[in-house]
Amino acid sequence: MSETIQQEQPAYNIAAALEAVLFAAGGSVERSRLAQALDLSEDETEQALSALIEEYNSAERGITIIKLKNSYQMVSRKAYAPQIRTVMDLRRNTPLSQAALEVLAVVAYNQPVTKAFVEQVRGVDCSGVIGSLCAKDLLEEKGRLELPGRPLLYGTTENFLRCFNLEDLEQLPPLPESEQTEDAEDADDAHEATNV
Repeated sequence: MSETIQQEQPAYNIAAALEAVLFAAGGSVERSRLAQALDLSEDETEQALSALIEEYNSAERGITIIKLKNSYQMVSRKAYAPQIRTVMDLRRNTPLSQAALEVLAVVAYNQPVTKAFVEQVRGVDCSGVIGSLCAKDLLEEKGRLELPGRPLLYGTTENFLRCFNLEDLEQLPPLPESEQTEDAEDADDAHEATNV
């Protein structure tokens, strides 16, 4: 009798439970945690989330669910940002400078990297820009390199993925062929310079 009870489907609406958990969490929640909370397999959870995302998108609601690597988050649609800013009295975020975008690109395509690596590729001091990007939660420390002085390693954050509307780093656009070759050579030279 107890085996029969354990094999029955949950006595709650899975889509509603996912909505409730994601709404209450406020941030991203790993798929494995959602599966555990709903007593489902990760595949079943993935299917339920995909169906819920499709439902949100087809109904053109003001909120949706986004995927960030193996995590999911409930967010408002970009189209309603002006209304949200008005109600919440939020200032418009200042756009990233060209230097900040360049540093983000170097880190995103080569991570984890040291500050010296980024400076070698860009040819200028990047301390202030890296500090600013860390403060904006677009970059974060990913550990230390096992070299004298143990320099910090930097990489992108989940917030970086969210801001650039990416599920994971695999969705970064490919570098142009000629630049990719030059960047790879520059990166190799810079990597060798930091490893000396």
